[in-house]
Amino acid sequence: MAATAVVVFLALLKIEAGYGIAYTPKWGPSVNNKLGWVLMEAPVFIIMLILCLASPRRTEAAPLAMFLIFELHYFQRSFIFPLMMKGKSRMPLAIMLMGMLFNSLNALMQGGWIFFVSAPDRYPASWLGSWQFILGTIVFFWGMATNLHSDHIIRNLRKPGDTRHYLPRGGMFRFVTSANYLGELMEWVGFAILTWSWSGAVFALWTFANLAPRALKINARYNREFGPLNQKAIIPFIF
Repeated sequence: MAATAVVVFLALLKIEAGYGIAYTPKWGPSVNNKLGWVLMEAPVFIIMLILCLASPRRTEAAPLAMFLIFELHYFQRSFIFPLMMKGKSRMPLAIMLMGMLFNSLNALMQGGWIFFVSAPDRYPASWLGSWQFILGTIVFFWGMATNLHSDHIIRNLRKPGDTRHYLPRGGMFRFVTSANYLGELMEWVGFAILTWSWSGAVFALWTFANLAPRALKINARYNREFGPLNQKAIIPFIF
């Protein structure tokens, strides 16, 4: 999975995933954007739930806390975020299917580690008081707050009927042009810390590999459309 993430990162530097602001019919058949998001994101929520219910560790405090933190993100992303979308944009079917595949594999990786593969004593109740869990949880929720606030700013850039592009401002958009992606990246960096696991680290790597090239292209587009900007693409002051 880590090696594949590197390949995906290099590929996406050359090829732009055709959804959202970069949507193009060249990607082939498409579905309604809201439906596409639900179908793409819901599998990870469902598979993680099944793994939790099937595990004898489902009532243990630390694994249960990790499960709830993970599912909180995907409940919002699968069932709330799509309903808040405006407009009638489309999502290529190929993008949706690739997202479903990755999300399913990732749910197996994260849930498999937490509930089955890790040693039975890896996450005792005392883990909730460890520096890893406390720091990781703070980073996760900071990232989630950034992600939700940034999505709110993006949703309200245009008035009904307006199709022009605008430069997002406010919040973490003061520092990066893809503050929503920064928020999501920090969520999974936080999750990697709070689980202190290779599975979490690989997910954070995948998040960067998937979002960073897109953030770079958005940054370049904004610089062309709105003049030279001071913001970085996804990591403040760095990248």
